[in-house]
Amino acid sequence: MTQAEIKLCSLLLQEHFGEIVEKIGVHLIRTGSQPLRVIAHDTRTSPDQVKKALCVLIQHNLVTYQVHKRGTVEYEAQCSRLLRMLRYPRYIYTAKTLYSDTGELLVEELLLNGKMTMSALVKRVADRLTETMEDGKTMDYAEVSSTFVRLADTHFVQRCPLVSPTENSEPGPPQPAPTLVINENDMYLVPKLSLIGKGKRRRSSEDDATGEPKAKRLKHSTDNKEPIPDDGIYWQANLDRFHQHFRDQAIVSAVANRMDQTSSEIVRTMLRMSEITTPSGAPFTQPLSSNEIFRSLPTGYNISKQVLDQYLTLLADDPIWVSLCQNISSSFAKETPGAEAGRRLCNDSSKGGEGYAL
Repeated sequence: MTQAEIKLCSLLLQEHFGEIVEKIGVHLIRTGSQPLRVIAHDTRTSPDQVKKALCVLIQHNLVTYQVHKRGTVEYEAQCSRLLRMLRYPRYIYTAKTLYSDTGELLVEELLLNGKMTMSALVKRVADRLTETMEDGKTMDYAEVSSTFVRLADTHFVQRCPLVSPTENSEPGPPQPAPTLVINENDMYLVPKLSLIGKGKRRRSSEDDATGEPKAKRLKHSTDNKEPIPDDGIYWQANLDRFHQHFRDQAIVSAVANRMDQTSSEIVRTMLRMSEITTPSGAPFTQPLSSNEIFRSLPTGYNISKQVLDQYLTLLADDPIWVSLCQNISSSFAKETPGAEAGRRLCNDSSKGGEGYAL
């Protein structure tokens, strides 16, 4: 990283998490992977404070760890992930645009907290929405849950890796750090929860409406605390999916400027059809037949199948359009580790006939 980028990371860490976390984070950025003991020694920070700082950084996916053969655990800063904090406002605004105020607050809470269970997230967002409503109105948990499911279905939020179930059952001494695994089939699977209730307003006085003291009320709620229905299932914002959305928007805009609105709507339809079936960093979308594209065009978009085929041919043969898409994809690939540059409309015969992929 350049000195300017390191300075920027330092300012971001200090603003969001404070001086101690900033000191540990910048040290890892400068030195690379290091064990806890060395971090504490080099930064002249107590091991307890280093542990707490690392917990915060891991919670927000800003640091990863790796267990070596000798049993030592080394921690490494994720610099590119840290710089993405600059885009938090844009991620939140995108969620608001696509899923209204509820989606905005769901993504905002996930970014602020790093990882959360669905039940805790839904209740917190319902409370925040209730605070903004008129007196007598409340936000139902079911409505917030519905928006969360839509975010998961479109891959804007995803499950966090869990501790391997076989790890604790294996004989021998415990591992120095847990191994986290995730089944790709479960990454966007929302647990079936029956969250019944409504958002609550914060009380301005120490006593509630019945005159019960606050301390007694807290003790009563603690004694009757119900088990968390989705305990251990944590969720996080899928930043790669947001970047995929930004890239797709840029491609659609480029097509509209290069050709016309009809062409951009065709490309938008193709991208929408493959947005959750194609990995964010894939160089091409899944092949789509012209019939599939025709059936998926927005209702009321009156173009014939013959006209659609003509547009697809023009898009596939236009060298400037191809160059534009490659440049757009290249710029986003630099921000997405593992992503490959290059995106264009091409014929694909793998579907048994003429197919198209972006």
